[in-house]
Amino acid sequence: MKSLENNNSSEPVYTLAVASKLSFTPAHSIRQYIDKGLIIPFKTETNRHLFSEVDILRLKCIRNYLHDQGLNVAGINALFSIIPCWIIRSCDMEDRLQCDAYTSIKSPCWTASNKGLLCRNTDCRTCEVYKLPEKCSGPKQFIKEITNT
Repeated sequence: MKSLENNNSSEPVYTLAVASKLSFTPAHSIRQYIDKGLIIPFKTETNRHLFSEVDILRLKCIRNYLHDQGLNVAGINALFSIIPCWIIRSCDMEDRLQCDAYTSIKSPCWTASNKGLLCRNTDCRTCEVYKLPEKCSGPKQFIKEITNT
């Protein structure tokens, strides 16, 4: 198997049990992260979650934020919520004003109910904004990186 860090595939291939093992994250914690919008795995027709290599990296990043950076789930959600996705995606002002991610800081852009035209038909699991935390730097470094984009 290829190293996860070298292959950022968004292809959903891992079950919850395998994702739990690969990310060293208990399955119940992964379910909590899904409920809180920190991760958006693929959902099959039978409602089973499948995870990609990107998701595994994201789970490792969440684990890092929790254990090494001292954040809790609410703090991680807040950190992901301040990502200026409209800058990263180069949204025009009309798109921004139609999008909850621009007008509200309550949750990450991939959980926004109302999205601008640019994001409306985009699979958030493959979006560059959703993939940002793969680098998993500390919160300040993370903010520096995304504001320099």
